[in-house]
Amino acid sequence: MRLGGVVERVAPRAFRSVLEGLLAAKRSARGAARSTGSAAPSFGHEHAFTSTAAQIVADAREVCFFARIRTRGRNVRRLFKMHDSQTSTRELYDRHVIPTYGRFDLRLARGRGCEVWDEEGKRYLDFGAGIAVTSIGHAHPRVVRVLQEQVATLVHTSNLYYTRPQALLAERLTRLVGAGGKVFFCNSGAEANEALYKLARKYGNDGAPPPPKHSVGEVVQSDTHRFGIVTMLGSFHGRTLAGISATGQEKVKKGFEPMVEGFRHVPFNDIAALQSAVDVPGTVAVLIEPVQGESGVHPASAEFLRAARELCDERDLLLMFDEVQCGLGRTGEWCGWTSIAPDVMPDAVSWAKGIAGGFPLGAIWVNERAVKLKDGTVKKLCDLLGPGTHGTTFGGTPLVCAGASEVLAVIEEEGMLANATALGAHALTVLRAISSPLIAEVRGLGLMIGIELAADFAQRAKLSEGKSPALFLVEKLHDAGLLTIPSGTHAIRWLPALNVKREEIGEAAAILARVLGAV
Repeated sequence: MRLGGVVERVAPRAFRSVLEGLLAAKRSARGAARSTGSAAPSFGHEHAFTSTAAQIVADAREVCFFARIRTRGRNVRRLFKMHDSQTSTRELYDRHVIPTYGRFDLRLARGRGCEVWDEEGKRYLDFGAGIAVTSIGHAHPRVVRVLQEQVATLVHTSNLYYTRPQALLAERLTRLVGAGGKVFFCNSGAEANEALYKLARKYGNDGAPPPPKHSVGEVVQSDTHRFGIVTMLGSFHGRTLAGISATGQEKVKKGFEPMVEGFRHVPFNDIAALQSAVDVPGTVAVLIEPVQGESGVHPASAEFLRAARELCDERDLLLMFDEVQCGLGRTGEWCGWTSIAPDVMPDAVSWAKGIAGGFPLGAIWVNERAVKLKDGTVKKLCDLLGPGTHGTTFGGTPLVCAGASEVLAVIEEEGMLANATALGAHALTVLRAISSPLIAEVRGLGLMIGIELAADFAQRAKLSEGKSPALFLVEKLHDAGLLTIPSGTHAIRWLPALNVKREEIGEAAAILARVLGAV
């Protein structure tokens, strides 16, 4: 295989002559090493040197990688050309990707810290973090190193076997909750919540029912088959069929009827409504997001979470928290609910998003409290889902668990919880200082911040019919170099990495103020 052809395929034109020289030098060193019997040099990877075409391609890719590192990506649009270099990324999506997302017209190529760059080299300040996923920013060197080491050691085995990275991550997560229990790993937040639904149904089917409430002399039957789960209006619990059934927003249900049976929705932070709902026969659990994110960042009140715990205790129900977005540092605490009501302890919690800094991982933690079963035996709640009751092929692989453990270690060791608390408060201050009639309210907890737009935003901005204020503003912010996340029609979210810097918050606020001023 001709070297020039290989380099032509894997490297930009601007690097070609440099790469040819580097590759020639490397092969010359390899030949010298063979003649002397000494170790051959490498640009960063140890591997056996061969003269095969595959080796030449690998060497070329290696040099491209280190050329990028040395130039830090400046003025480099594309390291490896697409198979069809004449077709744009957008065109490839239009032809080959099912259009389930209304994507923004941005083609992002790389990131570092709280910054990302598109294919044309334009830089953006990333205050969306992949919807609260890249919790320690893009390409954190510690996580990159751990993942490189693990991918060269063991990537996947299935859950038929024991692997140490999964065990260590489960141990760490249990410690962060601060109570005894166990962890199940999956791939996403929707899957994590599916595990909560199954836990609740298992509890309702196998657990001994609570004694019925009745008047003296009244003949009643015990509630022996419980499967109802109470969730909140405005909530979001994922895109699976059970997830949209659990979600308290009608827009996600349209076209997918009938919904999965057993879910009821009540107004968020309404204690009286919750009490009425849990008294409906057949109820087995309450599911709450301590901070609702999808609807515009609405924290639960401490009184509501405490009342939910009390109601569940009185009626032998499970209290489950969906912390897919607000958990693991986002609010300035490991557990989002402890930022609100630290005295409350749930029966189970779901996590995903920021747990692994961008690698797909979901998890639930289940309390170890004792459960009396219908057959009279007692079992720990965290052991209720036994062998054969639930599972996943990819959940908790050695690769993703090693990465997640390092993400959580970085958050802990680099003081990111304190940073989220301090800079979250600073962000609220600078945002509330923006003098604009287009902002109705700024609210948040830690680095989970919602900016509510004025009810008459569309009229003030003279928007075309059908264009929501949130989408309009997000797109204008893109033009100005800031990524944010829309929430409904009239709110946007700031969800920057937990290690965001004070000056980056200042830059983001200045961009927002400038864009609002130009509307």
